[in-house]
Amino acid sequence: MQLVVGRIGKPHGVRGEVTVEVRTDEPEARFAPGTVLRTEPGAKPPTASSSRTEPGAAPESGPGVLFRVPAELTIEEARWHQGRMLVAFAGILDRDAAEALRGTLLVVDSAEVEPPEDPEEFHDHQLVGLAVVTPAGERLGEVARIDHAPSSDLLVLRRPEGRVALIPFVRAIVPEVDLAGGRVIVDPPAGLLDL
Repeated sequence: MQLVVGRIGKPHGVRGEVTVEVRTDEPEARFAPGTVLRTEPGAKPPTASSSRTEPGAAPESGPGVLFRVPAELTIEEARWHQGRMLVAFAGILDRDAAEALRGTLLVVDSAEVEPPEDPEEFHDHQLVGLAVVTPAGERLGEVARIDHAPSSDLLVLRRPEGRVALIPFVRAIVPEVDLAGGRVIVDPPAGLLDL
């Protein structure tokens, strides 16, 4: 399973740096110089004013030259600037090439991700798809995704009738996560699932 660790945003400057919307708890490890990240999608439709590059090759500049997003990008440098991650990739040398990367997702294989050391901590991909049940065993739905809110993470519950409900991922409401059993036990306060 591919896990998204970032999404490339707009270019920063004229030397090929881009902003990255970080989607990982370990940005310093995921975006360390020399790290190779896969891209999704591997290719984007070309634009008339973009550059062309092949994996491992420097882009050629010039109007009308097509750009194909490499299947992998190697990080040359990453730094924080005004609360945003700025990344320079090998072979992306100008603003046009950087602009052509906009919107590209940066992914890693879930098999490459170490499980958390803390037994009370989980990666999003471990929770998505798990059945959500009450302590009495009543099925409430399944985990569709995890939203990372400022105050606490939220389990996005897909209800059997198609609606969604947001459940704060706190011990008082989610007393147990049973990965081996494929379920999350939720003890929702009255009215929580009706919001």
